[in-house]
Amino acid sequence: MRVGELMTAPAVTVGPRACLAEATRLMAESAVGSLLVVEDGLLRGIVTDRDVALRGLGGGLGREASVAEVMSERVVTVDAGDDLTAAYAAFRRTGVRRLPVLDGRQVVGVLTIDDLFLDVFRHLGDLLGPVSWSVLQEPPGPPAAGRGPG
Repeated sequence: MRVGELMTAPAVTVGPRACLAEATRLMAESAVGSLLVVEDGLLRGIVTDRDVALRGLGGGLGREASVAEVMSERVVTVDAGDDLTAAYAAFRRTGVRRLPVLDGRQVVGVLTIDDLFLDVFRHLGDLLGPVSWSVLQEPPGPPAAGRGPG
């Protein structure tokens, strides 16, 4: 499976000059914990709810401070055409929880660790469904005579 098949698209974005109040409002409205910071169509960074709380408000900046003042500029990305194993490797290697997804230099989505968890759970459900059904079909108790190991 490719990253582009599992990512959330479109990504929720904000400009670097937006104020922290606007960024937090956008996060709340979109029910996301991060925003990709995009300027002139290019990824400039990422700002998370933690960045706003710790670097921003906790760091003495007001609600009118800019996103650029608290965002992380070094961003690990994956390509939409990458196999999911590349995303797993990036998450393991870096410890981040969100990966902006690019198509060339354009931001096309975001892949989160939660997206991967949901995919794993879906696959487990696919595997466990038939197994649990077969367990329900078997009578309880010890195996019947002649059916046990011999």
